[in-house]
Amino acid sequence: MSDTAKHEGRGGDGTRAVRAGLPEPVKHEPTLPGPVFAAHFHLPGKVTGPYAYGRDDNPTWTLLERAIGELEAPGRDDVETLVFASGMAATSSVLFSQLRAGDAVVLPSDGYQVLPLVRTQLEAYGIEVRTAPTGGDAQLEVLDGARLLWIESPANPGLDVCDIRRLVEAAHAQGTLVAVDNTLATPLGQRPLELGADFSVASGTKQLTGHGDVLLGYVTGRDAEAMAAVRRWRKIAGAISGPMEAWLAHRSIATLQLRVDRQNATALAVAKALKQRPEVSDLRYPGLPDDPSHKIASEQMRRYGCVVSFTLSTRARAERFLQALRLVEDATSFGGVRSTAERRRRWGGDAVPEGFIRMSVGAEDPEDLIADLLRALDESAE
Repeated sequence: MSDTAKHEGRGGDGTRAVRAGLPEPVKHEPTLPGPVFAAHFHLPGKVTGPYAYGRDDNPTWTLLERAIGELEAPGRDDVETLVFASGMAATSSVLFSQLRAGDAVVLPSDGYQVLPLVRTQLEAYGIEVRTAPTGGDAQLEVLDGARLLWIESPANPGLDVCDIRRLVEAAHAQGTLVAVDNTLATPLGQRPLELGADFSVASGTKQLTGHGDVLLGYVTGRDAEAMAAVRRWRKIAGAISGPMEAWLAHRSIATLQLRVDRQNATALAVAKALKQRPEVSDLRYPGLPDDPSHKIASEQMRRYGCVVSFTLSTRARAERFLQALRLVEDATSFGGVRSTAERRRRWGGDAVPEGFIRMSVGAEDPEDLIADLLRALDESAE
């Protein structure tokens, strides 16, 4: 890490976000160089230096990886970040590089809906998969002898939170590695490595980049040997980000703190407004003082995220509500500057009621967004 990066590790979130990963200034050169499109590089004689072939490394990735590392672990030079083509590519890189036949892994039973597909593949390779819910630190009950513990906190889509420090301490006491999916929190909401985790893994597709136009994933880790295995998996699988996507991601990080603060504040206002509506049940947002996850979230998170979840009485009611919205797009994913919402059971992978809604709060004016939600609730009533 450069001296500039180390200095910026001591700054605030906004300063860090706008300057993260920038190269040393060169007269007449752009502050953030454009994407480097290269399948190969000039390489006469002995193979030395950082760039040889486009599947292994790229200067645009290097700057982005440095930027993410400065956000995930500010001021530290003992961590490494690797970017991937998607969040699932990043997730797969940790699971399949660290686990072998005969190992056991603990996954959340209420995590991202693609994890059941991952379980099937892991089991096909002779890996034992155990699951338990995120809430109540229930994964501790099935941790004994596991090679890897995978935490998703807050969990998607139910928004339960676990005590990451407690789980890490128990895992490390028996030699178990810990990976935390930090997608929903972002590095501005939570820093898993500071909580003791070995890996922080995330989909950069979501709030990190925030505009719904980039597929990206990353892994940040503090163990050189473990990260070498992750890098090797990336090379073997070829799960690499394109330079244009990497450049767009780096550019977007500059506004991360502005977006996160606006979206988080509005999410809390939305949650408070929805809480007053009798037709809304099972409302969850970790930032609400009476949310079941609020106490532990407040002890390990600096921001609570932009996702609010709640349930309407029936599938039909939920679909009418979504159709009545004008400022909220009926779309999957979360974290973008434009608000989205969807009925999660339409995918079939989440153990939630038919009327369960996951809403991602965007950057619209809070008053306008809340008015749209309340009007849609009125219009969708039977």
